[in-house]
Amino acid sequence: MATDIEQKVMEAKIASIVLASVDTQTKDNALEAMAKALDANRNKILEANKADLEEAERMKSEGKLSQALVDRLKVTEPKIDGMISGIRDVIKLEDPSGRTIKTLELDKGLELYQVSSPIGLIGVIFESRPDVVPQVMSLCLKSGNATVFKGGSEALNSNRVIFNILVEALESTQGIPKGAFQLMETREEVMDILALDEYIDLLIPRGSNDFVKFIQDNTKISVLGHADGICHVYVDTDAYLNKAYDVCFDSKVQYPAVCNAMETLLINREIAEDFLPEMIKRYEKAGVELRFDEGSYAIAEKLGSANIAKATEDDWKTEYNDFILSIKLVDSIEEAIDHINKYGSHHTDAIITENKTKRKQFIALVDSSSVMVNASTRFADGFRYGKGAEVGISTNKIHARGPVGMEGLVIYKYVLLGNGDKVATYAGDTPRPFTHKELDRKLSDIINE
Repeated sequence: MATDIEQKVMEAKIASIVLASVDTQTKDNALEAMAKALDANRNKILEANKADLEEAERMKSEGKLSQALVDRLKVTEPKIDGMISGIRDVIKLEDPSGRTIKTLELDKGLELYQVSSPIGLIGVIFESRPDVVPQVMSLCLKSGNATVFKGGSEALNSNRVIFNILVEALESTQGIPKGAFQLMETREEVMDILALDEYIDLLIPRGSNDFVKFIQDNTKISVLGHADGICHVYVDTDAYLNKAYDVCFDSKVQYPAVCNAMETLLINREIAEDFLPEMIKRYEKAGVELRFDEGSYAIAEKLGSANIAKATEDDWKTEYNDFILSIKLVDSIEEAIDHINKYGSHHTDAIITENKTKRKQFIALVDSSSVMVNASTRFADGFRYGKGAEVGISTNKIHARGPVGMEGLVIYKYVLLGNGDKVATYAGDTPRPFTHKELDRKLSDIINE
């Protein structure tokens, strides 16, 4: 006897087959209906979020919830604006499903098409951020994937209201199957979802390091994501210091509670005396707690900085998600790269330099999904990368990497068009040779003739 959870997942799996065949215009109509529905229900969303925030503040005071999760939970008018514009940006994007990637003639009249197709049923398990729901739902809808959502209990009211608004809008659009999007709400449902590898094709976790690691360690389902966001900025000897001040400040202070915020600042020892005093002043004014290695500590001590602390080995491995930053002096770009590759999480790392040779070296040798040159680590984001929104950021090296938009929600299938062809013709003592000639043909043109 299937449980209620399994029934919901099975319903979404069945609907995913139908959704995969829905045409682009129908999906775009549903997306526009979703955007309008969010706009029309702003007060309902803000009221639900207010209830969640009140409970979250109580839990924070009891030590049960971090400030970072409280920050991510908050929904404001500008955030609703962002949800709406994110959905409308997805409308503008090309439908990634059904594209002919490659066409190969095996022989005259025997043609092989490699065609992009939806993955199927996506499971999204996330903490705190209610804006994950419209982001991921819009991308999954446009790419033709059904989705099961499981949000954190701290955002229960916000997630439920936003989800219901969106689903009512899209399911009222003619041609969209019902049941393709499902919401799970209880803590126990997480383990049930992780066990449903028979139905769910891909899991996307969004949350803390421990949360993502837990998901990765407790399921057979493929997981797209990253556990850590330990990002670095390296200030080189050939850096323009004014650029460095701006980039280093933005990378940490603009929004520290996210995975693409800088956690360790690396500075070439040769320029540390010139660069670090002004940088320390800016950070201290913004309320950033600084943790120094021996060399940078000595400079901070000379400045008479208040509440200075020495970094430990654990600091190089820590994602703070807060106004905390570790600082280390290095003797060369090679030492900086070695430190990043040893302690980083292969997420996002930046160099500040005007030296083209060093720029090339950093880009080639830093093993991260995003590498920035003279730009903030905070740019590593699906919306900023022009993807409309993102389903998550992946440090994997298979299928999708970096900020993942719709390109990470499609795979491909092979379609062979023949005319009674037999393998026997191409085997035996006198086999007919294959031509294996690339053709400039699309499957959609053929099947729509």
